[in-house]
Amino acid sequence: MHRYRSHTCGALRESDIGQTVRLSGWCHRIRDHGGVLFIDLRDHYGLTQCVVDPDSPAFKDAERLRSEWVVRVDGKVRRRPEGTANPELPTGEVELYVSEIEVLGPAGELPLPVFGEQEYPEDIRLKYRFLDLRREKLHQNIMTRGAIVDAMRKRMKDQGFFEFQTPILTASSPEGARDFLVPSRIHPGKFYALPQAPQQYKQLLMMSGFDRYFQIAPCFRDEDPRADRLPGEFYQLDVEMSFVTQDDVFAAMEPVITGVFEDFAKGKPVTKNWPRIAFAEAFRKYGTDKPDLRNPIVMQDISEQFRGSGFKVFARMLEDSKNQVWAIPAPGGGSRAFCDRMNSWAQGEGQPGLGYIMWR
Repeated sequence: MHRYRSHTCGALRESDIGQTVRLSGWCHRIRDHGGVLFIDLRDHYGLTQCVVDPDSPAFKDAERLRSEWVVRVDGKVRRRPEGTANPELPTGEVELYVSEIEVLGPAGELPLPVFGEQEYPEDIRLKYRFLDLRREKLHQNIMTRGAIVDAMRKRMKDQGFFEFQTPILTASSPEGARDFLVPSRIHPGKFYALPQAPQQYKQLLMMSGFDRYFQIAPCFRDEDPRADRLPGEFYQLDVEMSFVTQDDVFAAMEPVITGVFEDFAKGKPVTKNWPRIAFAEAFRKYGTDKPDLRNPIVMQDISEQFRGSGFKVFARMLEDSKNQVWAIPAPGGGSRAFCDRMNSWAQGEGQPGLGYIMWR
């Protein structure tokens, strides 16, 4: 038998009942039920319930175990007693009756628990990052990130793109943020810059005759953190193509992004055909060039309704053909207090005010 394991902690099934197996992992949770110890043993692949009773030769060793100790256990796989199966676990139909325990790595008192998803201060979580990453949600996030990268990479290669790795130490170039600088040991007083994007390198590749480039590219920018971006560095799917039109770029990228969302949306609907909105139309309808189309509110031109009307503020303004009146529908916002807040907002944006109409 292998020194550390014959199976992973997520592998055992009903077909393994009766086999003698060896597992290694972390003590995720330990429960004492009237002298019978239940140890949930965890590794990267899953959990297995291990049982030790006073008749087992490993019982004394089991009594010493604490949370997050690393152990090797030997034992026989058996069916869980009737009514105790856990359908939420892939290994939930079986358990391991332990005959031998070897402590591979004892652990001291933990500064934050691994079992459960309790909130802890960020400084503690970062200081003990190796413990934080053992927690199920974060562990799964890391694995999901890797799976998303794999899905993007496969779809790009299926479309004939070739993956390149461009240099990290480079010269400073005019981009949208400040550079991170790295001093040169060989050339005192001179510095490399970390790339804000592989822009120059991918254009050089196109000039060199490589037709389709992509890279899961690290980008380094000395800028403040944002909700969707870490401070300092992030990764992006970077693309370049030769001899193509705008429609060719859309046709290449829409299936990649749509397919990735379909793979990881967990059953949520994903738009198949992306709507294309001209820049001017986006500003007319939504007031921005990056609208969130989940918001059903669409602005409308109501200039004709007020032209020559008795509402003199708008009517006089519309005497100049360059001016327009646009309305923002606000269902459920029909209160004077709401309109006053919107009027104050408009004045804060440099406008003389905001007209409103209550429709009941």
